[in-house]
Amino acid sequence: MPTFIDTHCHLTMSHYDADRPEVIKRARDTGVATMITIGTDLENSRRTIALAEEHEFIFAAMGTHPHDVKDIKDAEAAYETLKSLASNTKVVAVGETGLDYHYMHSPAHLQQEHFKWHIETARALNLPVIVHSREAKEDTLKILKEANYHNIRGVLHCFSGDMDMAEQALEMGFYISFSGVVTFKNAETILNILKAVPLDRILTETDAPFLTPHPHRGKRNEPAYVKHVAGKVAEVKGLSIEETCKAILNNAARLFKLNFLSAP
Repeated sequence: MPTFIDTHCHLTMSHYDADRPEVIKRARDTGVATMITIGTDLENSRRTIALAEEHEFIFAAMGTHPHDVKDIKDAEAAYETLKSLASNTKVVAVGETGLDYHYMHSPAHLQQEHFKWHIETARALNLPVIVHSREAKEDTLKILKEANYHNIRGVLHCFSGDMDMAEQALEMGFYISFSGVVTFKNAETILNILKAVPLDRILTETDAPFLTPHPHRGKRNEPAYVKHVAGKVAEVKGLSIEETCKAILNNAARLFKLNFLSAP
């Protein structure tokens, strides 16, 4: 059976309160070697650490989603707390962070300010940064470049940009993560980008409970469904699922320093 990895899910969200152990077991039974569960604010980040500490194969990322940065009242205290939380050995990244200009739940200037603070926290802790960018290409790339990108590493998660954005991210050394969107019927643009991105820079994710892939559209997403994302990557690349999954596991091991995986 192929070995999968879900590099971005939200296992501590309330969507899983009724059956979280079963969701985790289904993922493992499907062949998911590990999951990285993502914090979206400080309280949620604490829960992600607690869950990760319960399972050897679950890791955590700490951050405040751009939707929620408007709720941070004392930024200095918040980032001291974030830095303390992210020092936990189960934490493998800072994020998710970034810019979302689609909903604008937080003002653009606040999103930008906190994105920069997250990047500095990641740099200080020598951790990769998980970047959320929706309809914010220019500002996302500008901030990453101004942050002296050769001293940071990271991933553009659930990639939804264009080919130019992908190329610029790759030039900065970033990875590109693909979600269940690649299985959607109207996925031609993202599939063309997937085809162009080198296999050694690709990650897979579910962003569960969101963006459920085909054939489970309309249901709650969960990490077990990452197999459909990996399957589409294999199909587009013209490779076996085993070869594709091995490459993706190695990519994740390099970026997140997951030493139990066999990175080259």
